[in-house]
Amino acid sequence: MTSDNVNGQAPKPPKLDKKKYEKELRRLQAELVAMQQWVIETGERVCLIFEGRDAAGKGSAIARITQYLNPRHAKVVALPSPTEREKTQWYFQRYTAHLPAAGEIVIFDRSWYNRAGVERVMGFCGPEEYHRFLRQAPDFERMLVDDGIRIIKYWFSVSAQEQEARFRSRSEDPMRRWKLSPMDVESISRWDDYSRAKDAMFAATDTPWARWHTVESEDKKRSRINVINDILKQIPWQRVEPAEVEIPHRPSGTDDGSLDRLDRGKYVYVDDVAAALEKDAS
Repeated sequence: MTSDNVNGQAPKPPKLDKKKYEKELRRLQAELVAMQQWVIETGERVCLIFEGRDAAGKGSAIARITQYLNPRHAKVVALPSPTEREKTQWYFQRYTAHLPAAGEIVIFDRSWYNRAGVERVMGFCGPEEYHRFLRQAPDFERMLVDDGIRIIKYWFSVSAQEQEARFRSRSEDPMRRWKLSPMDVESISRWDDYSRAKDAMFAATDTPWARWHTVESEDKKRSRINVINDILKQIPWQRVEPAEVEIPHRPSGTDDGSLDRLDRGKYVYVDDVAAALEKDAS
């Protein structure tokens, strides 16, 4: 039973051991780096879709996934509201520009499924647009898969109680308050509406060629470990030995004062405020 079913109730899972969590996260992140090298070498195209309740932990999971990846070959797409021009385009059009090219991993932090979720619940699209989306989304994704793009869709599930607790935590933290929008707060009173929208979305778009994978996210650390592990399982990658990089010896006389350079006293340097953090600083 997933967390966002049955009145939003879900048992709190046991906390993870911090040292074990950090060790396993580090191992999985190293595997992700190795997997990305395979993606680059083989020219694979990987598209990861992250959806779920507000405050379900999508952003923090994405941050851990991309932490050590080569940013030239991995990008996160989090599109703002469509412009007036984009509103007149085919709905999927603005997303296609961000699909991966050869050797790339693209993570959609929310995606075209906005139409099946927030747009449906908040009335930002009409019934005809909504039902057209549910009909077209499976065909759209099938075309992408047929063209060789690997699509993996994740739904982050969280209980109503945990979501509210995270909202309250954000509201009290000036470093994270920007994450809390009026739309997020509205989702508390519209919990049941979002539940119905999610169920309808799954019924229409959980296809054999693009399945939904639910990530239980009552505990964010647990969900990060589980989603990274699943990504590594879903993609049939193989370890590719990286090319050896030979570091040349520095030529003799380099920067030994013999080179006539500008007076460094004329440069502007930032203040060394970090000196106050030295071990012996009083």
